[in-house]
Amino acid sequence: MKFYFFHLMPYRHLPDNFSEEHHSVWVDIPSNLLDPRKTGELYDEYIDELVLASTLGYDGVCVNEHHQNGYGLMPSPNIIAAALARQTKDVAIVLLGDSIALYNPPTRVAEEIAMLDCMSGGRIVAGFPVGTSMDTNYCYGQNPVTLREKYREAEQLITRSWAEPEPFAFNGRYTQLRYVNIWPRPIQQPRPPIWIPGGGSVETWDWVCERGHMYAALSFSGFKRSQKTFEEFWPVVDSYDLPRNPYRAGIIQFIGVGDSEEHAEELYAEHIEWFYNKTQHVYGGFIDAPGYRTEKTIAGGFTTEYTDVRIIERKWAQLIDEGVIIHGSPEQVTEKLEWLVKEINLGVIMVMAHFGSMPHDLAEYNMTRIAKEVLPNLRHVHSEWEDEWYPQHARRAPGA
Repeated sequence: MKFYFFHLMPYRHLPDNFSEEHHSVWVDIPSNLLDPRKTGELYDEYIDELVLASTLGYDGVCVNEHHQNGYGLMPSPNIIAAALARQTKDVAIVLLGDSIALYNPPTRVAEEIAMLDCMSGGRIVAGFPVGTSMDTNYCYGQNPVTLREKYREAEQLITRSWAEPEPFAFNGRYTQLRYVNIWPRPIQQPRPPIWIPGGGSVETWDWVCERGHMYAALSFSGFKRSQKTFEEFWPVVDSYDLPRNPYRAGIIQFIGVGDSEEHAEELYAEHIEWFYNKTQHVYGGFIDAPGYRTEKTIAGGFTTEYTDVRIIERKWAQLIDEGVIIHGSPEQVTEKLEWLVKEINLGVIMVMAHFGSMPHDLAEYNMTRIAKEVLPNLRHVHSEWEDEWYPQHARRAPGA
């Protein structure tokens, strides 16, 4: 098994009455709710947590891209990754990711990832999400009907630009370049490994199989939803005559470790409720722009996990029942995680040890207990498989 520390970097100073008084946490959230000085302090805390994770035994750290929201303070994951490239030594730095359809030309993304790979010594994972409708259609104004086609063209241009040793011309529908000539080139050749973050789009499963990429299911609805996703995903892998290598797939999972289930509830309940009742408060009209989600995905029942209800009220007991958070003593968490990764056939868990309004000291407590008392017990799972989607120069011995 491999375990990555995933950070959203939420703005945890939203007012208590945010959901009652404001339209949405995404797209049109009033900018006067944000204090830039407090934001700077949060960046310091959050980068410290990512660096700490790199010393505790996690195999990698994950950053991501979102725009115009209080849910995550990373409009540019590459900036955070640049800081991590200098402050970490041997762990993977996973970009989940760069929304490549938003950039013109996409070679800007290819250049920046190549820079990061050189700066880190070859430890970068490139993540290429299509991006949420909120980010892509409403914040960045992309046409939802052509978004996926533009995305695929961008991915092909970027991967070719890393591999080609000589300048070449590219004449696509959305990008035309007389000279494609990436400087610098990434250390990892022919390219860094690529993960494709997904939220349940059926077409994404075909894409990762066609292109040989890893599928990272980024759902915050818990492992019960993930079970449904992978019941559909693995047969698609079979249809391409590919092995069911568990490292081909990963999920995000909230985890809270204490001395017991009751102690974990005492520590984490208010923070996971804050996460859902504030940062998942998204106006329904922003969630799926017409044309963003395909007919095939809708017919498959993979609808959005956000709600169009103005005020969300989800409590700890409901979140536990839905499998959103795995909690308890180290022994209890180990048992639950081992069942999960064997049941779904997963080689990668992206651990959410910081979530919602959690203060810095509690985040460090949780991520440390997970790393020291849970992860070593699970390293043996799927050890018979080779992880083909891990950076070439970020190898870490199991249980390090």
